[in-house]
Amino acid sequence: MPSHLNPVYTNEDEFSFGDRAIKNDPFNNMMYQKENLTVGSLNGPKTYRSRQKYITVAILCFINLINYIDRFTIAGILKNVQAYYSLQNATGGLLQTSFICSYMIMAPVFGYLGDRFSRKIIIACGVAFWSMTTLLGSFVPSHLFGIFIFLRALVGTGEASYSTIAPTIIGDLFSKDQRSKMLAIFYFAIPVGSGLGYIVGDQIVNHTGEWQWALRVTPVLGFISVLITFIYVKDPPRGEADGGTTFEHSTLTADLLDLFKTKSFVYSTLGFTSVTFATGALGWFGPKYMELAFSKHAKELLPSNASLIFGIITCIAGIVGVIIGSSASQYFRRMNARADPLICAYGVIISVPLIFSGVVVVEYSILVAWILIFLGEVCLCVNWTIVADMLLYVIVPTRRSIAEAVQILVSHAFGDAASPYIIGLVSDKIFLHSNSSYHDFLSLQYALYIPTGVLVIGAFFFFLTAIHIEKDKAKCSFATHGLYPPLHIFTEDSMQFPADDITPDDKSSLPAPPYMLPVKNALTKNEYMGSNIDVLPSQEVTVL
Repeated sequence: MPSHLNPVYTNEDEFSFGDRAIKNDPFNNMMYQKENLTVGSLNGPKTYRSRQKYITVAILCFINLINYIDRFTIAGILKNVQAYYSLQNATGGLLQTSFICSYMIMAPVFGYLGDRFSRKIIIACGVAFWSMTTLLGSFVPSHLFGIFIFLRALVGTGEASYSTIAPTIIGDLFSKDQRSKMLAIFYFAIPVGSGLGYIVGDQIVNHTGEWQWALRVTPVLGFISVLITFIYVKDPPRGEADGGTTFEHSTLTADLLDLFKTKSFVYSTLGFTSVTFATGALGWFGPKYMELAFSKHAKELLPSNASLIFGIITCIAGIVGVIIGSSASQYFRRMNARADPLICAYGVIISVPLIFSGVVVVEYSILVAWILIFLGEVCLCVNWTIVADMLLYVIVPTRRSIAEAVQILVSHAFGDAASPYIIGLVSDKIFLHSNSSYHDFLSLQYALYIPTGVLVIGAFFFFLTAIHIEKDKAKCSFATHGLYPPLHIFTEDSMQFPADDITPDDKSSLPAPPYMLPVKNALTKNEYMGSNIDVLPSQEVTVL
């Protein structure tokens, strides 16, 4: 952290203006030092005690867990719901599509509010809303499917209030590797919650005989989480963990224009969209596809176990994938500034043959198919934490909620909102006039080839992200800390810049290494934001 512009980083909880930093700093009298973020509390100099920060993260993880349990419970009992409401595959897929459409449309609204108002209150109210609508949906009779799908859409509205805001709170509580670790824990809830959703739905149906009871578990947990959110969750000042300057809120138009100019954000969002397309299709129709495969291999396993096995595989694959992704990110970006998007790209590329093979070989060996699907899901889950971390370090703190919202909107609109309906529609059209279970199996098999092609396109977008990630992080650091260039963009190594891009006038005014250059000796913020300066890693500050 630059000592001449920001508080000195003392430990995870404390910042201070140390004597050593002021004594050794030739720029400590600069005028814009007054813009520093004031860090403190009524109880002392610490921002938030570690215990409070970790309690906040634990609560947010718990909410994220029940969020995904609720979202995938329907997938685990899809056959029961289709039988109850007499639905075909396309209409069954529309259940998830309606939920995601509401979720993605409302995400920008909550993103805008999350950058300007109390995030804790928005989260608590949103969780209460989706818990209530989930509970009401369990009482809709069989002749009122329209009301049921409407309530599922409202569940998406409530969940949007949480998903757009929670990662930004974690981003403001922690920084650097600690932030990556906390995000990894937070995103464990996605695969674990998804897997538990299949398991909870399947087991409750087996024990009660009624699928409606599966929708009455998460609302109880949701109401409990609302209470503990109001009591224990802390909402830190935006940008606090980064030690950045305070920001005035800009207009929504200015926020969106800045997001779309940040190429690494745009390309990583498109890459992530391919992942959500594939996981949405597999998550929705995977259990049913495996049940149909079990029907062909009745001697191997009973069809009713498909959702349970799929849920267990999703849980384990998610945990392994998130651990691999987070660990690889923290290790390799010390050596390569572009490591994060490259890890995502290679993870997606490796998943393509695994998932494709898993869909194909299920006709011949269910065990091999499970193994291949498991490995494919591990590769896809590698990027969950990394994509979120990239967003936080290329977007300024006061635009992170709207950035999360835009990423949710795009990734779900063209990802898991569309894929269940598309896969269901394609599978229905392949054997349009057949009621054979074998034809149903084949039609789903052919339709599930589509996500593998989409994943190839997604890997391409992650490679494009790698081209722009360094420059975009430099821009974010400049906007946050008020100077260019930042000394530590990805690693503890210093940086190298062409002299003509830094000091168009007097090169002799450059400070000696390892100091960073102040704004008065560099380009202005507006000049820099519109420039095409490339940032190159090096071992020391060098004037070329």
